[in-house]
Amino acid sequence: MSSRDLVKSMLMIGSAQAVSVVISVLRVKVLALLVGPAGIGLLGIYQNLRETGALGAGLGLQNSGVREIASARGEAETLARVRRVLAGALLVQGAVAMALIWLLRERLAVWLAGDASHAAGVGLVGAAVFLTLANGSQLAILQGMRRIGDLARVTIHGALAGTAAGLAAVWFMGMDGLIWLILAQPLAAILVAALYMRRLPPAGGARPGPGEFVKTWWPMVTLGSVFMAGGLVGAAALLLVRGLISRDLGLAATGQFAAAWSMSAVYLGFLLKAMSADYFPRLTEIVHDREAAVALMNDQMQLALALGGPVLLLLIGCAPWIVELLYSAQFADAVTLLQWQTLGNVFKIAAWPLGFAFVAAARSGVFLFNQILWNALFLALGWLGLPHWGIDAFGVSFLVAFGIGLAVNAVLVRRYFGFRWQALSRRLIWMHAALGLGLFALAQALPAAAAIAAIVIAGLTALAGGHVVASKIGPSGRLASRLAGFYAAIGWPIRENS
Repeated sequence: MSSRDLVKSMLMIGSAQAVSVVISVLRVKVLALLVGPAGIGLLGIYQNLRETGALGAGLGLQNSGVREIASARGEAETLARVRRVLAGALLVQGAVAMALIWLLRERLAVWLAGDASHAAGVGLVGAAVFLTLANGSQLAILQGMRRIGDLARVTIHGALAGTAAGLAAVWFMGMDGLIWLILAQPLAAILVAALYMRRLPPAGGARPGPGEFVKTWWPMVTLGSVFMAGGLVGAAALLLVRGLISRDLGLAATGQFAAAWSMSAVYLGFLLKAMSADYFPRLTEIVHDREAAVALMNDQMQLALALGGPVLLLLIGCAPWIVELLYSAQFADAVTLLQWQTLGNVFKIAAWPLGFAFVAAARSGVFLFNQILWNALFLALGWLGLPHWGIDAFGVSFLVAFGIGLAVNAVLVRRYFGFRWQALSRRLIWMHAALGLGLFALAQALPAAAAIAAIVIAGLTALAGGHVVASKIGPSGRLASRLAGFYAAIGWPIRENS
């Protein structure tokens, strides 16, 4: 296991995710000019239906498939069978979902859009679900076989091609072109991924018969259904939160919550996606070697805090200006909520590598317990605080839930895997938590001073984080040697694996 490889994978996927986010922002901006609010609303309906359909029909196989492929990398026959079953199962499940959505298109159109005039578009979303699951099998195979560079290229090139084709359809067809944008995105990803799938060793051997197919498919469904259940629990909790805010405080407050949640979730989603691409299959391969697994968990946690912590601190101190830049001055009520959630994200980043251990070890019950626990705490504490603190109650509950979640995860991984905190892990968690809390307190009294302090502190913690990263990757390599030279020049030389 190499920390250099872990950092390299994070940077590759992180860069791809960053480009994907930029493409998404530009796509929404162009669509807003072409089709206006009504078009954006219809697009949101199509997207939500596609995502929900893929989540339900996929049965979590893309996630569990990564684990099975990573586990079977040293066994050619087993690997070939898992690849064939994963691809075949997702195609069959996607076809069933496509047929159901088409048959229910009129009812879904009335329920989602208020009338049946968009029934054809809603029906075609079923085809988008089928394409999304087909692409999911490709991505799971690439990730499970740790083709991280190819995964990053598929993300970037697929997003570019899908956006270009989809926007062209909207340009020529207006609102009627929106469904083709929904279809173009997964179709482009499939075509791009197919080019990189050709580089993989062929899945040789005989095709599995029905009995062997089910025998291989069922364990993946058993684990994958937990991913699906966890996703549904989170979606339901978020829906309930928005319903509570809307009922008690009105739609305007719901919009403030949505803005804060979106900013918090987009950054963390980008960071966690970058980390999981290589960490998950790597941890799966060694999870039964307790010493190696514990070292990898600490390693990933340290890298996550070193790279992500400074941005979180900057966001806490500069939240008023960031909210106004990305939204407008009308979203000022989202600022404090965003700061609470960002403070909670310090604990989320630390807890995340620990929670993945249960997935890697196929302990699905523990994973689902963690998901239910966090969502129950988030929802219950926010509901209790809503009459007193308004929407900020869900910022406080977010922080408390992740603080408790980190403690619970630490206890569970110690029990199941013999986990022990390394000194650097503890220092990084408490340093970022203490600095974040201090910046939050200062921001409530003196926002301008907090912004200046955040810029300085983020710079200093980024310097410390860079030292952590450079220590893990060592001095060899052009970029690494430059980093080592920089730290030596400022009197803080790099000691490998320090």
